[in-house]
Amino acid sequence: MLDTFKSISLSYKTAPLQVRELIALNEDEAKRLMLRLRDFFGLTDLLVISTCNRTEVYYAFEKDLSADIARLLLIEKGLTDTDNYLPYFQFFGVHDEAVRHLFEVCVGLHSQVVGDMQIPNQVKQSYQWSADLDMAGPFLHRLMHTIFFTNKRVAQETPFRDGAASVSYAAVELIDELIGENQNPNILVIGLGEIGTDVCKNLEARSEANHKQANITLCNRTQAKAEVLASQYGFRMADFANLTDEIRRADVIISSVMRDDPLITPELLRDVTVLTFKYFIDLSVPRSVDAAVEQIPGVLVYNIDNIRNRADEALNQRLAAIPQVEAIVTQAVAEFGDWSKEMVVSPTINKLKNALEQIRRDEIARYMKHLTPDESEKVDKITRGIMQKIIKLPVLQLKAACKRGEAETLIDVLNDLFDLEKQSVDEQKHSY
Repeated sequence: MLDTFKSISLSYKTAPLQVRELIALNEDEAKRLMLRLRDFFGLTDLLVISTCNRTEVYYAFEKDLSADIARLLLIEKGLTDTDNYLPYFQFFGVHDEAVRHLFEVCVGLHSQVVGDMQIPNQVKQSYQWSADLDMAGPFLHRLMHTIFFTNKRVAQETPFRDGAASVSYAAVELIDELIGENQNPNILVIGLGEIGTDVCKNLEARSEANHKQANITLCNRTQAKAEVLASQYGFRMADFANLTDEIRRADVIISSVMRDDPLITPELLRDVTVLTFKYFIDLSVPRSVDAAVEQIPGVLVYNIDNIRNRADEALNQRLAAIPQVEAIVTQAVAEFGDWSKEMVVSPTINKLKNALEQIRRDEIARYMKHLTPDESEKVDKITRGIMQKIIKLPVLQLKAACKRGEAETLIDVLNDLFDLEKQSVDEQKHSY
């Protein structure tokens, strides 16, 4: 049977950020791990997914190698005390559970921000790695394309992807409303903690979606953090000492600075001339943008409550759509399960077809020399039709038996009746 799919998972549900950071894989590391797994265990159908919130390995193999794979992953990341990290992993050793988990991950049911729109693209990238290394067989190809189709159904048939369900994404979405989706404003991000970092990730996604190089500047008290993110996303970096000058040149300022008193005050902006509009999006608690700043002509301020209300509304809408999404996933998993089971009988079906075809050809060959070309064509057509009708019922019965989990008995009967094993051996002999 083909019930061999398994997976290991380390995610925000099982491990804190400092552990996830240690185990996260970039493209080169993911591909190197896949090659190691192929060389060590002979794995073929293999998928490695690594994002900021999860690192997962999916594989098809008769034996359960999950603990060994987790240990190898840890060693590849330089973590030799593997026993200390194994408890952070979740193992899916049952085929159906691993398949279902992958479906749910890909549509966003297990994302930290439920319905996350970035996860399908991240999974597609992981699938491309498998294809690049020739480590995606018929099973994985069919599984991934079924998942992508399911993801499209979720987007089209439910509100699960509607709106911005995280504060950082809602802030970036607000920019499109204020400036225009296809515009390219000068954006200044002040403060690069967890929220500021997430804002950067969403700004990069906005730039990719609009197919434009973003005019984004990062400003942080700790310059090293700004340097890392600026290098990662290709953004500009500014010195915190030049904050007023940077605000002057920016159209949108997103602030997520942790401090007791407002950072951006009317005094700080005293020499800043606002020619059209300047938008301040304050994601800090306490607020880092003084409310009095909005008294300056042309300045508009949006605080965390404005943004959170937008995010909460979208999140509630997504949560309400979860039963719809789960129903779509359940249907897709069942259909994929039927296909997986039918793969078990496809070799037998092909052997049966070949056996009957050989009988048909042998019998026709005995009489062809006495027939005209026109008569030969008619006989060939008639006998093909007879063969297709004969084989139709056994094929249907085999597929039905698959769904009932009773295919093996029918396979044995057909093998005995038509001596299909001998048929297979004869074909191999003739192929040399």
